[in-house]
Amino acid sequence: MAKTTTKKPTKQEPLEKQLWAAADKLRKNIDAAEYKHIVLGLIFLKYISDAFEELYQKLIAGKGDYAGADPEDKDEYKAENVFFVPPTARWPHLLSNAKLPTIGKTVDEAMDAIEAENASLKGVLPKVYARQNLDPTSLGELIDLIGNIALGDAKARSADVLGHVFEYFLGQFALDEGKKGGQFYTPRSVVELLVEMLQPYKGRVFDPCCGSGGMFVQSEKFVQDHQGKINDISIYGQESNQTTWRLCKMNLAIRGIDSSQVKWNNEGSFLNDAHKDLKADYIIANPPFNVSDWSGEALRNDARWQYGVPPTGNANFGWVQHFLYHLAPQGLAGFVLANGSLSSNSGGEGEIRQRLVDEDLVECIVMLPKALFLNTGIPACLWFLRRGKTKRKNEVLFIDGSEVGYMVNRRNRAFTDEDIKHMSGTYNQWFNEDEYEDIKGFCKSASAEEIQKHKYVLTPGRYVGIPDEEDDGIPFEEKMEKLTIELREQMDEAQKLDKEIANQLKGIGIEI
Repeated sequence: MAKTTTKKPTKQEPLEKQLWAAADKLRKNIDAAEYKHIVLGLIFLKYISDAFEELYQKLIAGKGDYAGADPEDKDEYKAENVFFVPPTARWPHLLSNAKLPTIGKTVDEAMDAIEAENASLKGVLPKVYARQNLDPTSLGELIDLIGNIALGDAKARSADVLGHVFEYFLGQFALDEGKKGGQFYTPRSVVELLVEMLQPYKGRVFDPCCGSGGMFVQSEKFVQDHQGKINDISIYGQESNQTTWRLCKMNLAIRGIDSSQVKWNNEGSFLNDAHKDLKADYIIANPPFNVSDWSGEALRNDARWQYGVPPTGNANFGWVQHFLYHLAPQGLAGFVLANGSLSSNSGGEGEIRQRLVDEDLVECIVMLPKALFLNTGIPACLWFLRRGKTKRKNEVLFIDGSEVGYMVNRRNRAFTDEDIKHMSGTYNQWFNEDEYEDIKGFCKSASAEEIQKHKYVLTPGRYVGIPDEEDDGIPFEEKMEKLTIELREQMDEAQKLDKEIANQLKGIGIEI
């Protein structure tokens, strides 16, 4: 059966978990929301210091292409896409001062010095280390701990190991923060599924509500994993929360991803679109669900509303049309929305959804299971929209993934690699018309006429149906006989219990 609950994988991540446990132990009385900047800032500092040190040693050696080079010349590092780290900000200097009571001031000064030497990091790095609630001894121990990450050589060491630790810590801090954490972090399972379905091999990738940049990191990883050329994709983004934007810039820098087109302004994408003229080949996003205060009243006549004016009390179809406005003529968008977007008719949403289907823009809808997201219990789904369809015209693929995945803990669910391959593989087989078959209870390719009969409601359950029960080979009569015996035994037991309860009550003077 395709629609099953996945067993929890047994694979462990000892390095990340060990580091997290040690770092968390040093947190003491600091909130996770504040502590994440302390820890992630140090991981980032370790990364750029490692990368600098590797090139620094090559320049000192002065062999081959580096003959006659000055190891303190900033241009040498800029030419190799490496951040220049001044002497007072290099990791060995921090380690030598880690046990001093002034270490917090030393780290803050290191962050200032790095920003002064690297224009792209200006206003990005945290300067929170001299605060009174951060114990200098704990900070020194944290520096020692992070100093042990990525032992070995080569710049790839830092990018892979430190980058993975950075991503893992982002997820753990999001879990610790609960609802607030979900504002900067989209669960890895959701990001990986989106990217595997979009397959952004080449072109412009845009996320107008980019959070801490996980969509971009995964897009570049996808290209690398599939032997593509990493420079064939370019990143564009926008974020309205400055603190989250800083995390994004660090997250991308630690991966060596150019973040020059990832913009911040506090007005956000609706009121102050930072990429007005961009037409992206891929759009990948997780906008905030069902936002009521999105300045919809001030945007009644906006040029982006080509398929209907979205209601002032819900931004969902404002986001949908913002994505479409920025989509290239053959572009593909994949994004997360609340399930209400699939069926709501309030405020003209039904008419907008109908226009999207009638104009053959909707390509696929995926129902997601509960408990995937950290910041909301609202059921969610994935939408995939394509401009200029050349295949599967006037068809929509519906996938019901509501029972897919495993519980990481009591509150949160995740997908295994097999889950992601199964769902993305189903979509890719369907799109490429490659041995695709409808599977009752899991997937269905529906025509525009079928969708019209359902009054343009796009909930996958309406189309995929209920999975057939598997035949276990036991005859119906045999099953009924067994069930009847079990029922009779249970009824007899119930009578005995009723008598015993009556006797006990009678013993204390209560007749029933």
